[in-house]
Amino acid sequence: MLDIQDLHVKFQNRDREAVAGVSLSIGAGEIVGLVGESGSGKTVTAMSVAGLLPRKQCDYSGKILLDGVELLHADRADLRKIQGKEIGVVFQEPQSALDPLMKIGPQVEEVLRVHTRLDRGERRRLALEAMAAVELPEVETVYEKYPHQMSGGMLQRAMIAAAVIARPKLLLLDEPTTALDVTIQAQILELLKKLNRESGVSMLFISHDLNVVRKLCGRVAVMQRGLLVEEGEAQEVFRHPKHPYTQRLIAAIPTRTRKEAGS
Repeated sequence: MLDIQDLHVKFQNRDREAVAGVSLSIGAGEIVGLVGESGSGKTVTAMSVAGLLPRKQCDYSGKILLDGVELLHADRADLRKIQGKEIGVVFQEPQSALDPLMKIGPQVEEVLRVHTRLDRGERRRLALEAMAAVELPEVETVYEKYPHQMSGGMLQRAMIAAAVIARPKLLLLDEPTTALDVTIQAQILELLKKLNRESGVSMLFISHDLNVVRKLCGRVAVMQRGLLVEEGEAQEVFRHPKHPYTQRLIAAIPTRTRKEAGS
């Protein structure tokens, strides 16, 4: 479904490549975790897939194929037809990703306004449906609220609703639970599992937290300084990490959680 082939990205003001020859695939309905510390290249990899790479500021090469369609070198006009419709994106901080002057409902349905000819009433109906699917309460009321009137957890659910409303093939999630407390984080992870199970959407879940990835992802890829240093089934990587960097990441997980991972 998604096939990243030998991806290289080097920003013009940096000495080394942000992404140094990464190859990674995601099958239909699969959830893959991409982990690594800040600056490892995982977000740049996702930006490349989403068509958000600032092309004038970097040199890049390789291929990114979505169901055989090449994205990395595609025209911006062609990318706009795919962004939101075929690929949904959920960012780390919904407070900064959402327009503070625009009500939640219209922001959730924005993708439909761009990519379909549905009238306003039908867009509203589908937005309410998507908001209910991500378990937002009192969706008619939430539709009319502004971002500052909602909690972080509710805003993240609204972001997910906006990302999945057009039923994309792929969902890119860049640290979507980092800013949330543990209880809300667990709820969002369960919501993502439900969406994957019910809609079959594939996901690339980016995180520095291996424990979160273990709970959600079937497969995990580990990045360090632009390189993909280890990849495999999540439970196998947890039980038998091969690369020293992966071993250090797992060693940094609290002891009780580490024991649960190996049980």
